[in-house]
Amino acid sequence: MKRRGLLIILSSPSGAGKSTLAKRLREWDTKIQFSVSATTRAARPGETDGVDYSFLPEQEFRRMVTDSEMLEHAHVFGNFYGSPRGPVEEAINAGADVLFDIDWQGAQQIANSPLAPHVLSIFLLPPSIQELRRRLESRGQDSADVISKRMTRSWDEISHWDSYNYVLVNDELQATEEQLKTIVTAERLRRTQQPGLVDHVRKLQVEFEEGE
Repeated sequence: MKRRGLLIILSSPSGAGKSTLAKRLREWDTKIQFSVSATTRAARPGETDGVDYSFLPEQEFRRMVTDSEMLEHAHVFGNFYGSPRGPVEEAINAGADVLFDIDWQGAQQIANSPLAPHVLSIFLLPPSIQELRRRLESRGQDSADVISKRMTRSWDEISHWDSYNYVLVNDELQATEEQLKTIVTAERLRRTQQPGLVDHVRKLQVEFEEGE
């Protein structure tokens, strides 16, 4: 019986391990697709349309929002970003899981969308605020000012932890990865993900009645 795919949402404050765990999840199951966001900003050197982003004119993006063709969207630094509904719906109907690396606002929009029955949302918490800062500093990617801004924003992200289906404390990366795999494996067996169950139960009913 073919299953429906999941919309797997991973959210966390910056530095809590979201990108690393998303990468490991896709290495564990290469059939998991990463949601390609749409944006109205211009493509940067080296970016490919349909791979890095789907680059859309603002008028087209606004039309898609109006026609409910975006699962979630946001306006950031003068440009629009969002997740087109069509490719995601096509993927999950074909039995493929789609992974979203988005913040709590995007997660809430998807949780309130028509595809809500197939959403699996997971929030990653750091073991401590001190450890979160240490991880940001150890990456060596951001200035002290940027790290300070990320830390300020982190609590806003963390404060929405209770709106997710699952919450994992990413204390030890390998252990969290195993927990994540266990959750995805179990959720794939959720009743809403197995459309063939209705026909199977009907078949059982017919066999039962014929045997009486």
